[in-house]
Amino acid sequence: MPKSLYFILYLVVYSSTTFAQQGTLRGQVSSSQTPIDFASVLVAGSKSGTHTSSNGHYAIQHITPGTYVVNASAIGFQKQQKKITIKAGETLVLNFELQKAESQLNDVVVTGVSRATEVRKNPVPVAVMSKKDMDRHVNNNIIDAVIKGVPGVSAVTTGPNVSKPFIRGLGYNRVLTLYDGIRQEGQQWGDEHGIEIDQYGITRAEVVKGPASLSYGSDALAGVINMIPYLPAIDSNALKGDYTADYHTNNRLIGNSLGLAYNHNDWRYTLRGSGKWAQNYSNSVDGRVYGTAYNELNLSAMARVDKKWGYTQLAATLFNNKQEIPDGSRDSLTRRFTRQVLDEGDDIKNRPIVPDNELSTYQLNPLYQHIQHYRLYSNSRFNVGDGNINILLGGQQSIRREYNHPTQPQQAGLYVVLNTLNYDVKYNLPALAGIETTLGVNGMYQTNQSKDATDFPIPDYNLFDIGTFLFAKKTFGPIDISGGIRYDNRHISWNNFFVADNPQNGFQRRVTGQDTIGTYLQFPAFTKNYTGVSGSLGLTYNVSQRLLLKANIARGYRAPNITEIGSNGLDPGAHIVYLGNRTFKPEFNLQQDIGIISYLKDVDISAELFNNYIYNYIYQARLNNTNGQPVVIVPGNSTYQYQQSEARLYGAEVTVNLHPEKLHWLCWNNSLAYVRGFNQNKTLIAQEGDAAKYLPFIPPLHLRSELRFSLQGNSKTLVKPYFKIETDAYATQNEFYALDNTETATPGYTLWNVGFGSGVKNKAGKTLFEVFVQADNLLNKAYQSNLNRLKYFEYYQSSPNGRSGIYNIGRNISFKIIVPF
Repeated sequence: MPKSLYFILYLVVYSSTTFAQQGTLRGQVSSSQTPIDFASVLVAGSKSGTHTSSNGHYAIQHITPGTYVVNASAIGFQKQQKKITIKAGETLVLNFELQKAESQLNDVVVTGVSRATEVRKNPVPVAVMSKKDMDRHVNNNIIDAVIKGVPGVSAVTTGPNVSKPFIRGLGYNRVLTLYDGIRQEGQQWGDEHGIEIDQYGITRAEVVKGPASLSYGSDALAGVINMIPYLPAIDSNALKGDYTADYHTNNRLIGNSLGLAYNHNDWRYTLRGSGKWAQNYSNSVDGRVYGTAYNELNLSAMARVDKKWGYTQLAATLFNNKQEIPDGSRDSLTRRFTRQVLDEGDDIKNRPIVPDNELSTYQLNPLYQHIQHYRLYSNSRFNVGDGNINILLGGQQSIRREYNHPTQPQQAGLYVVLNTLNYDVKYNLPALAGIETTLGVNGMYQTNQSKDATDFPIPDYNLFDIGTFLFAKKTFGPIDISGGIRYDNRHISWNNFFVADNPQNGFQRRVTGQDTIGTYLQFPAFTKNYTGVSGSLGLTYNVSQRLLLKANIARGYRAPNITEIGSNGLDPGAHIVYLGNRTFKPEFNLQQDIGIISYLKDVDISAELFNNYIYNYIYQARLNNTNGQPVVIVPGNSTYQYQQSEARLYGAEVTVNLHPEKLHWLCWNNSLAYVRGFNQNKTLIAQEGDAAKYLPFIPPLHLRSELRFSLQGNSKTLVKPYFKIETDAYATQNEFYALDNTETATPGYTLWNVGFGSGVKNKAGKTLFEVFVQADNLLNKAYQSNLNRLKYFEYYQSSPNGRSGIYNIGRNISFKIIVPF
């Protein structure tokens, strides 16, 4: 017999003998005799684990004989642990009965801290949103989903697909957005620059409110939002997938997403492709809003290997978005939207009306933005004794083109390429005397280049950022204490940047080389270092298992972004000429947080209060001449210059979630978010009075209530069906930055939403698909959010219908189907 056949025979016999010596664990996870689907069952100290099926059953095979602790957990339920001893060849039956818990206090988060930490033990205000919650809130983009689930988070919007996150009244570069722990780097300084992330591929969002996230350095002054991609746990040598179909009636959005996952021994692979196509949205005041259509394509892939020494994960994402941005031009009498057809001689108040067929089409108009974002990164953990080393390395490229020339539609007005290299190394030391300590160093190297464009709002720059931190936590009986310190250094520089007239197209072009005759020096050379020390210290007092008190104080740091120090030109998409200031100092803030969480039998109550003082606060102010009239550098576009002063914000978030134990079918979730922001520039306030008293983009008081009814009993065809009624109420915002009419008062409004969802199973109990139906703004309310930039897109002093600016989206009914396989 050939040696190869002997070898194969040996492997078969050896494998059969080995598997015969191993055991199997199976059982069911339920709550009040109701099966829990997709619950996680993990054998601690091993790589064995799985999720339950639609009928709550699970099975874990090939467990080496021994004594283990088995954990069962599911979103909305308290985690349960059981100790088992499994013998060779034994099939052990182990059932779990989980207690319902609408709160997510026991959720483990990693955002903002160096080790996995339960929400209940973390003194920093942290919120978690699961994929199930995101599916229930059918949305146009991922940020809007987070807003519905996390009090204190809002967004500045420019149409349905552009939402920039704000946390407690602070946004732009003060909110750090992460994708799987790596900082998202695009041209995020722009008003109309959205988040380049596939909403269908996110399984979880973690939000840190405030500057206490020491792991990330500059730009986390307001907080952190970490988007975590879907990585399913499946049995070895198994293929798993899901298909999502999404449709919205208002802008006729069509969304599709296909995800695949495969597990082979210690390797896991995932692949996802998604696409969205949308027409112009509509409302009862404006009709269809010209310039709000978009399309988007996404692709992501990941490979991960888990070994005894740790794990290594390699992943890549591709994002491709074409996005229209309206300019708000209209006919003065009919209020119908008009479009730009000329470059030279364009009169914004005398343009042709947009035909009806161009308002209802998936084909984009010639004036749009094209954003491409590519990401390749690796994330590894290496076990070193009782500690571990985490290494994250990544590269990103963001390409942004903004086409704003109707007579030359192929000529980009803005064309910038941003390349970023990210690095992050952390060492979680072995616990010493109960103290868990982490040392880390991270940062990025970044270059920005302008290509074949006609407008140059920012220079070509080079940036190198490095920071190091120390973080520690310890438990003293009922008290959990954590804190740390961080030092950052950022170097930014650019060379002289010359522009000149371009006779080939009649616009401007960048000039390189030694020949600068006849050119204009738009960006003189610049170099500067910014440094900052940040830190935090907090504690959680566990009065009991169901009552917690929290307190935290943190100092944050943010270096000025490129537009704040270097801008000197038109951003075509924003229709704003930005002027920076090279003398700006870094922003620092000092924030105090206190909170109380009561996790009771029938209700969860939490209250978080914060006070935030910002030094060297940077904001925009419209530039006026000596006569008090607006300075117009580019006709039809506003001119804003960045200013620096001090500011103060304070407010609160309160949640009251009722889930009566005797009424398992009922859940009533309520939240309140309140923030006030004050400009502390005493000289300006003395000159301008209340017009300069408040900060810009401060959200009004927001009340949200969701009443959800869920079927708890068994059904032949339905899996956990629910029906819900939501109320979103926003108070009038009379505290706004009124200087130079930058902002105006915003009336309050209330939106009513309803939704339904359920899984559908076959006779064998397998889930065939899940369906979600959501009707937002059910009563078709005409309203303008004070954080909607389109509210200020108006070119007339008065209007025939008494309304100015562009209104938010009207009634929208959305349908989503998820088919697992």
